[in-house]
Amino acid sequence: MIKLLCLTISVCVLSSLTAMQSSKSNTDLMAMVATERAFSSLAKEKGTQPAFLAFIAEDGILFRPKAVKGKQWMVEHPAPPVSDKRPLLSWDPSLGDIASGGDMGYTFGPWEFRRNINDEKAVGWGHFITVWKKQADGSWKFAVDLGISHPEPTHADAVQSIPQDKTEPRKTVGVKVEAERATLLSVEETFSKDSEQQGARKAFATRAASYVNVFRENRLPFNGAAAATEAIPAAPGLWTWKPEGWDVSRSGDLGYSYGTYWLKSSDPKTPAETGNYFRIWKKQGNDWKVVVDVANPVPEPKS
Repeated sequence: MIKLLCLTISVCVLSSLTAMQSSKSNTDLMAMVATERAFSSLAKEKGTQPAFLAFIAEDGILFRPKAVKGKQWMVEHPAPPVSDKRPLLSWDPSLGDIASGGDMGYTFGPWEFRRNINDEKAVGWGHFITVWKKQADGSWKFAVDLGISHPEPTHADAVQSIPQDKTEPRKTVGVKVEAERATLLSVEETFSKDSEQQGARKAFATRAASYVNVFRENRLPFNGAAAATEAIPAAPGLWTWKPEGWDVSRSGDLGYSYGTYWLKSSDPKTPAETGNYFRIWKKQGNDWKVVVDVANPVPEPKS
């Protein structure tokens, strides 16, 4: 039932996006989403690891538990042979968006886990978030993939549409991609400093798009800036991070970053939290705004 609802929502969301995108952008968006679904279908047919190997970019990033070169890691850690009683990880995108240049985009949506592919009932639930890049041959491969686990949802994802940018469509010609990459890095670093000095909620409110989606471990997704406030630490000096990887589209209007975050408690008896963060940014006018924010705790190794 959940999968059927998610599929219905996916169609509704993508239909709303159709009216907002140019014909070419919409074609690219549909191709990217079709690739996401083919990725999920191959996981059901062949197993999760063969599917990841087939769809990850050569330089794609996975988190095991920290960021690693995904293809290399999977080759060094082969999965057991596929059987008719193997586990099943299934997923379906509920929202996608794409850069105006058509070379980079992202998808997210719910996933379910079954201990046995023949089981009717899932035993694990969560959300995935994936950035995709178009390759030289026109195919789509994913560049970064991270997700969260959370309790079984009581309802399907809320239908969302991405507001249309009122500015003129961005062109790839004349865009200084390296300069935009440097700008995005600077924005990330300043964002972390602002979070430390002004407080995370104030800093986040300044940087977040109105339709931001926030994902936190063991919590259902927070949709929209108002709801996202609940997921952001309230006290100053608690939430900081360091970017370790980032990139932007060739049109300079969509980008992503990932790295390590630290969450320090004002209570000395409460241990600090550290983990991976993954953030997707979109240009609104001349400003970079956060449209997706993910934090996934990773326990510090014992000394």
